This record gives sequence, structure tokens and C-alpha cells, in this order.
Amino acid sequence: MKIAIIGNGIAGSTAALTIRKWSNHEVVMISNETEYPYSRTALMYIYMGHLKYNHTKLYEDAFWNKNKIQRIFASVLKIDTINKTLHLTNNQAIDFDKLIIATGSKSNKFGWPGQDLKGVQGLYNIQDLKLMDESSKNLKHAVIVGGGLIGIEMAEMFHSRKIPVTYLVREDDFWNHVLPDEESDMINKEIRDHHVDLRLMTELKEIIGDEKGHVQAVVTSKGERIACQFVGLTVGVSPNIDIAKEINIDKNRGLLVNEFLQTSDKNIYAIGDCVELRSPTPGRKATEPMWYTSKLMGEVVGKNICGKITEYQPGIWYNSAKFFDIEYQVYGDIPNKTMPHIESIFWRHPDRNHSIRINYHRLDKNVMGFNLLGIRYRHTVCEKWIKEKTHIENVLQNLSLANFDPEFFPEYEGKLIKEYNALNNSSIHLQSTRKLSLVQNFLHA
Repeated sequence: MKIAIIGNGIAGSTAALTIRKWSNHEVVMISNETEYPYSRTALMYIYMGHLKYNHTKLYEDAFWNKNKIQRIFASVLKIDTINKTLHLTNNQAIDFDKLIIATGSKSNKFGWPGQDLKGVQGLYNIQDLKLMDESSKNLKHAVIVGGGLIGIEMAEMFHSRKIPVTYLVREDDFWNHVLPDEESDMINKEIRDHHVDLRLMTELKEIIGDEKGHVQAVVTSKGERIACQFVGLTVGVSPNIDIAKEINIDKNRGLLVNEFLQTSDKNIYAIGDCVELRSPTPGRKATEPMWYTSKLMGEVVGKNICGKITEYQPGIWYNSAKFFDIEYQVYGDIPNKTMPHIESIFWRHPDRNHSIRINYHRLDKNVMGFNLLGIRYRHTVCEKWIKEKTHIENVLQNLSLANFDPEFFPEYEGKLIKEYNALNNSSIHLQSTRKLSLVQNFLHA
């Protein structure tokens, strides 16, 4: 059997490797971005000089030939579902028995005047990075639009080159549609502490160009004109389904797939950011442009193609990011606003950018989620507690099992228990369970 994969991001490359693990099927991976798969999450570090492009490749170049995974550097012009053929820009025609579409996302645009001027772009792939790097030469001022993770990454990238940045965020606090108020306030301060001109409750109205078609200023929703030579559009991404528009498979925002990641055509699968789940797991979204969900989808579809039938189950919600010098982790259910059925313990270090939030059910006291800024918890420990609906008091007494960084152990874990005791008129105490062997025993219990 011959499997063709359109896209070599983490979803497509993981699918290829999984198929190779379980079979000797012929695999060909097609991409118009790079010849060899690399990590898109490392783009900012290439720009900042911490890594070179070669450092971001998933494997050494020889790995793919060694594992008999063919790569083609070209674009797909047409998918012929009747004859099961892909027509490429290099005049090749690739036959397939099964097709996997893994075309990822594309940066959103919302019809702003001037959005197609030179110097206006998003940041999604290596081509975007090259454009941004070229635009950064002699750049005097940049404007970034959109209060999400890509926006703050772009702000840090410019900051690393000492390029002044104005950051337009339509919300009244950064990312407060995701973060609770206290955490959002911490990130506002972190952004401003890095000398980024953060403009909250401010939207882009228009981008103004010069006589050469290059951006020279923006006009905000408040009527202010800001001179700039670069505008970063980071207002989210959408499933990139352009390649599938002309073929007869079900689609909505993304390519619609069942629990086995199969489209309405039994010979075509879709994975990664371009996917929209017909029946998402309760509490999860139909589209989730995430690195780890894309990787998991690649594993699932690879197994299914090889006859090892597996449903896609994303598990407990998880995300991580970096806001300049503050690391961020979230596990489980952490809504941005107070919910009637959720009780929350929140602690913030008085002098450092560290905070912990633990959510638990108001009635049964079972832990529901963890929100961490500047502090790391062990993924496997938090996930186990949430899955097993562990009582909040048991969690608090054994927090050292999750703690990566014992330096702050006497300060924050005791503070969390003190906060809980005050809220619940309790008198629980901290247990000393800090040895790695105890963590290992706990995880295998």
C-alpha cells in the first residue's frame, strides 16, 4: 500500500514515522515549506540567535532515507480522488492508496485596509520567519496586533534586537479570554517591564502604506496614528484547507473527521491544525491548533492505516508557553472567570513572577486543574491527580510530588495549604514526600 502525506509538520512527520514503525508500506511526504521536517515552535529562537535552522530539524537528514520515507519538496496543485493521484508543481503525479492531509494552519486576516502591504505579515512557518528577518533590517518601529501567544513571541523577538514595539490588544487585559484576572495582570506587567508599549482595549483600524507599497503607519480604533515599518498580524490562525476546497469531502471551518481521523472519503484522513472534529471530547474544542494534539493525531492515524484501530482521545487539556521570562503551564479545567461549581486556591509570590492556581470542585473537593506561572509541575503527576479525581486535601498534602523546583518549597506549598485552611476552616498539614523514589512509586501506583 502507498500512503501520501501532504505536509511535513509534526502531524505529518509523526504519521510517517508511525506507519513505518508498524508496516513496510510505501510512504511519501510532500511539503512546499521545507525539504526536511523541523520544529515550528523553535522559529523565535532562530530569529533571536539561540538556534540555527539545522538545530531545529526533527532528525538528521539521512534519517528519512534510512527509514524509507520519501520526501518531495513541492506544492500540491490538485487532488484527484477518483484516480487517487496528486498533481504537483514540479510536474510530478503521485499515486496513492491512502492520503493524509496535514496542511496545518494559516494566519488570520480580517479585511483591514492595507493588510496586504509589504511589511505586513503573520508568523507561522519558515518563510514567514525569513520575511520577518529581512524586514528587521533598519527597522525603527514595529506594531503587533493581537493578544495571543504568537503576538507575545513576536514582541520578544523584536525586543531581543532592541527594536521598539507597540502592541495592540483589544481586550482590557492580555489574554484574559484564557487567563484568570490575576495571571493576566502578571503578564501585563511582564510585557511592560520589557519596555513593550502595550496598548490595551485598542484595535487596528487601518494600515497605511507609502508610494512604494510598504507599510508606514497604522491607525488605531482610538484614532491614533503610529508610525511603523512592520505590522505583525497575530490574531490567531485558521485551518488551512485550501488544497481540499475542490474535492468532495465534508468540511466546515476545517476538514471534518470522525474519531478515527477519517474524512467522509474512506481513503482520506486529516490530522493536525487543518482538522475539525465532528464529535470532540467533552470539554475540548473541535479545532485545537496545538503541537501535542497534532503529534497525537499523527500517531493515531498511522496506527489506523496500519490496521491497529485507535480512537483519537486527546486526554486532559494541557498547554505551555513562555511570556518573556515567565514560563506558563496549564493542566485541566482553568476557566478565565469564576464558575459556580469551581473553588480556586491562588497564590502569588510577593517578589517574584511565580504563581499557582489549583481548581477543585466546590462540592466533592476533587481537583480539576492547575495553572502555573514561573513554576513547573510534573505533567504526569498533575494528570494522574485530575484523572483520578483526587481530593484537594490529598493533593495539597503531597504537592512536593509534582514540584520540579524544591527551592521555593517552604514558601509556596505551605502558603497554599494556609489559604485552603482559611477558606475551608480546615487544619491540614504538609507532608514531606520529596524523594524521587516516592514520585516513581506514586506514578506506578
